[in-house]
Amino acid sequence: MVTAAQPRSASPSPAAGPSLPRFPAVRHLGPNWYACVMGTAIVGTAGAALPGHVPGLRAVCTAVWALSLVLLLVLLAARSLHWRHHRDQARAHLLDPAAAPFYGCLSMALLAVGGGTLALGRDWIGTPAAVALDTVLFTAGTAIGLAAAVAVPYLMAVRHRIEPGQASPVWLLPLVAPMVSAAVGPLLVPHLPPGQPRETLLLACVAMFGVSLFATLVTLPVVFGRLLTGGPLPLALTPSLFLVLGPLGQSTTAAGKFADAAPGVVPAPYAGGFSVFAVLYGVPAMGFALMWLALAAAHVVRARRQGMGFSMTWWSFTFPVGTCVTGAQALARETGLAVYDGLSVALYALLVAAWAVAAVRTAQGLLSGALLAGPRPAPGAPRPGTARTT
Repeated sequence: MVTAAQPRSASPSPAAGPSLPRFPAVRHLGPNWYACVMGTAIVGTAGAALPGHVPGLRAVCTAVWALSLVLLLVLLAARSLHWRHHRDQARAHLLDPAAAPFYGCLSMALLAVGGGTLALGRDWIGTPAAVALDTVLFTAGTAIGLAAAVAVPYLMAVRHRIEPGQASPVWLLPLVAPMVSAAVGPLLVPHLPPGQPRETLLLACVAMFGVSLFATLVTLPVVFGRLLTGGPLPLALTPSLFLVLGPLGQSTTAAGKFADAAPGVVPAPYAGGFSVFAVLYGVPAMGFALMWLALAAAHVVRARRQGMGFSMTWWSFTFPVGTCVTGAQALARETGLAVYDGLSVALYALLVAAWAVAAVRTAQGLLSGALLAGPRPAPGAPRPGTARTT
């Protein structure tokens, strides 16, 4: 009986180790990185509307907007690689109550760059291209923002396991995204056909103002109560207290934008009503924002003295403060008071200083690799379930 020849046994090869994931540099690139885009874009748009005329300021602000557009494109590409090659980590972010709220930052990054396109980018690319680009960014940012405003609280309620003492200002991030849509949407109103298209967009922005405002009003007391009864936040999270300024400053800005866009778009009684609302709402909201700014700054000084180091939460010092700048500018237009012009200049100086520090420290962290490294659990301790802030 003839049998087939048996193959010669090959010499044993070393055990193949686990395959290395592709693009390991983006494995821990979370959605919080979009805060860099938001903070950079607001430096440009807020600077363009400062009172007075400073030679060359608008060109510098336009260059900053262009930088935010480049950062947005780079991050969109990097996050796409993250989702394609590190889906386990991406899902972990969604199921992590400390990381999931940052998905609102994607929406706000798109909207912030889109708003800057019409305010500044048109100087370089022309109005038709600026309108087209802003339309795309506004549509995508609004859709993502509304989805995040529903999906993230849903996940927090049914999938996340949150202790009473874990309330954080980070929870506001997906809720404030529709307010950013409300603030930048009126810029597109004049570029729509007269009549119902313009009125529909303006009132849709007013509706998103309500979505964000009421969601913030029911969430902020939980955050404030946690701060008063649970003690100071962990050092790395202390800068997130500045996030509370976001819905306050952005809602004041949105109210002013409604007043600017309403004449000729809605009937006369309502057009005048928007101007009245911008003052009656904006003045007390800005007053509370200044009180919270002082409170948050005091906590940051305390945390810094206790050894708070740099983390990506430092970008909380940028975009929220920038919304207060644009809010003060809106009140200056509506009231004609010089005090709001002075407030916008003072807050803008704070914004630029905070952006410069955050940008330099982020660049240093990228060059050293520290910001893209994985979480570092304590020796002998299980891997933490919350997202790292660096």
